[in-house]
Amino acid sequence: MCQTALILVVTQAGPVDTPLALIQMKHVKYQGERVRELIKSNAALLFAGVTTFVLMGAGQSLFGPALPAYARLFDITSGTAGLLVSAHWIGCFAGVTGMFFKGQGVTPRHVVLLMGLGAGMLAFSVGWWMTLVGAFVFGMGYGCSTVVFNPRVLRAFGDRGPSMLSLLNATFGIGAIGAPLVFVLLNNDPALSFGVCAALAAAIWLGAGAAGKSEHAPDKADVLPYKLHLPILGFGAAAIGLEACLIGLGPIALIAAGETEVQAAKLLSAFFFAFLAARVALIFVAHRVASFTLFLLALAGACLTSLGAAIIAPGPFFAALGFCAGLFFPGFYVTASRKMGQDSRVAPTIIAAGLVGGIFSPLILSPWLEAMGERGFFWVVATITGLMALLAIANLRSMNR
Repeated sequence: MCQTALILVVTQAGPVDTPLALIQMKHVKYQGERVRELIKSNAALLFAGVTTFVLMGAGQSLFGPALPAYARLFDITSGTAGLLVSAHWIGCFAGVTGMFFKGQGVTPRHVVLLMGLGAGMLAFSVGWWMTLVGAFVFGMGYGCSTVVFNPRVLRAFGDRGPSMLSLLNATFGIGAIGAPLVFVLLNNDPALSFGVCAALAAAIWLGAGAAGKSEHAPDKADVLPYKLHLPILGFGAAAIGLEACLIGLGPIALIAAGETEVQAAKLLSAFFFAFLAARVALIFVAHRVASFTLFLLALAGACLTSLGAAIIAPGPFFAALGFCAGLFFPGFYVTASRKMGQDSRVAPTIIAAGLVGGIFSPLILSPWLEAMGERGFFWVVATITGLMALLAIANLRSMNR
């Protein structure tokens, strides 16, 4: 009778609805329902994370186009103004270090408050040193936010964690795309632009209270022990350092290559549009492709697009670099999490490794920007990413285990 029923189902449904197809349809339906249930049960955490990452993207992307304005305002060189980028990353490192030792009680409201204070100080621009402090304070909130949200979202969504992590980090691109355009609309005024960021931080703070209630620590029995993995941390430090230089110093490099300040700001928005596109694409593929393979592809793509910027046209290829840069952090973070375990110290260690690169790369490159010539910046990026891609190929098998 079971066989007869099966024959009837196949006959009535037609050749497409085979038993295998029916099973696949049910599996897809189950997976969809499961994802919706996970989103519903973690809605507060996801909402707070998404809005905070929009603020993070907006704040960080403003540093690049704002540097020439700050250089004129305080009568300093472009290289000296580039110290704002380093101050931001030093603040990130300080925040992550604090999270390593005392991160258990930190809530979304705490980290948003720090970013709001920093943005307010950048907006008032009372003096050069106070502006540097503002970049540092904003960076502290930025760094703490990465530790507060990334591991919790990765853990909360189980096997869909890498894809949801990509979604969370994709929203960073929304703020990063919009902020340079707003900067141009506000007549290249950093005070007004960072003032908007401060107001956004205040709005997020008001609505972020419920997110802390949804946090659940995993069972100690299920937590993999802390295991330091220096190779992946080295890859991450170099990649995030390059990302920091592209975002913070890229507009100055574009101006040196002949672009106007307005056009450089617009190209930075195009960079972040490509950055966002990469993160959105990862939502659909991150759980299907090995994370370090994605990281390798990002490095190879960055090498090729940097060569295009150096040889052919800086503007379009700089924008294309955003797609490659958008893959750096998710590929690095997921690989490092798998290699290093689920101890509460793992996330701060991973983020700190990236911040080492973020701090020192602009410090190293900023003084040399004028000496690099019109397109020297892109030759440097192409050389570094090419060497890293070769190292990644040599370590691909061990990193994907």
